Amino acid sequence: MSTLNVRTDAAMDQALAALTADGRTKTEAVRYALLHTYRDELLKQAREDSERLAADPDDRAEMLAIQRFLGLVE
Repeated sequence: MSTLNVRTDAAMDQALAALTADGRTKTEAVRYALLHTYRDELLKQAREDSERLAADPDDRAEMLAIQRFLGLVE
């Protein structure tokens, strides 16, 4: 495991205060924010891939598999 030092500004200090208000440590808050942002980026990319595949009728099966994986369709 590595260590990361981050310089904060006023906006970051405000965000950290909000994320630690429930008792989380700063480390837990940063991990939470980083992992949730990463997940959101993965979902965004998957949606973009799904939309790209939707434009090609030959790839409909793959598109549906991605949507099912994302929980967008049953």
